[in-house]
Amino acid sequence: MNKELSRSIMVLGLLLAVGLSAAAFIFGAQAKHIGAGRQSISVKGLAEKPVTADYAEWTIGVQVNAPTFAEALAKLRSSKPVLTQFLVKQGFEPAMQKEGNEEVEPNFVTERTKNGDMQQVQKGFNASQKIDVTSKDLNKMRLAHRAALQLRADGFPAQYATPQYLVSDLEGKKMSLIGAATENAQKRAEEFAKYGKVKVGAMRSASQGAFYILPIGAVVDANEYGGSYDKSSIEKIARVVVTIEFNIAQ
Repeated sequence: MNKELSRSIMVLGLLLAVGLSAAAFIFGAQAKHIGAGRQSISVKGLAEKPVTADYAEWTIGVQVNAPTFAEALAKLRSSKPVLTQFLVKQGFEPAMQKEGNEEVEPNFVTERTKNGDMQQVQKGFNASQKIDVTSKDLNKMRLAHRAALQLRADGFPAQYATPQYLVSDLEGKKMSLIGAATENAQKRAEEFAKYGKVKVGAMRSASQGAFYILPIGAVVDANEYGGSYDKSSIEKIARVVVTIEFNIAQ
C-alpha cells in the first residue's frame, strides 16, 4: 500500500515537473517574441550643404510729417518722385517694384505734464508709402542699399530695411537633404548596433526635425525644432535633422 502510494506521488511529481517545464518554455518563447517586437534604436540623422542666395527683396519708402492730414498727404505725394527717380537710377525697372498704399496716421509724442506725469500728445500727422523691390542682381541690391544711406544723409526722409537675400526652390533642397540625413541616421544606428552586438532591422518610424538656412559658421542646437532662415547673408548652409527609429533584428 505504501509502495503504491509512493509510486503515485512520484508519477504526480513527474507530471507536475513536465507541466511546469513546458509552461516555462511556452511563456519564455512568448516573452522573447514580445520583447523582440519592442526592441529598437532611435537616432538622429544630419545632412547639410552650401547654398547661395539667388534673389533679393528690399523695402524702401518715404515718411513725412505735417501739421494737418491734408498737408501730410500733399507732402508725401510731392516727395514720391524723388524716391522713384532714385530707384530708376539704381537700375530697378517698374516691373521690379511693388508700391504699397499711401498711409496717413496721427503722430504721437510723449510729453511731461505740469504734474510731472508722462502722457501721449498728438502733434500733426505722419504720411508714408513703401515700395518693395525684387531683383536677381544681388550686387545691384547691395549697392542700392548703400546709396539709400547717402540719400537719407542728404536730407531726404527715406525709410528702408536691410536687403533680404533668399534661396529659391527651398522644398527641392530640403527633399535632397532628407535623403542624405536618412542615410546618416542609418549609419549611426549601425554603429550603435555594432557595439551592442545586434543588427539593425527595418525602419520603424521617421520624423523630420529642424530645417535650417544658416549663415556660414553658425552654430545651432541639433535638438531644436522648427529651424531658422537666415536672410542677411548671400552664402549660406542648408541643414536638415531627422529622427528615425529602427527595429533590432533578431
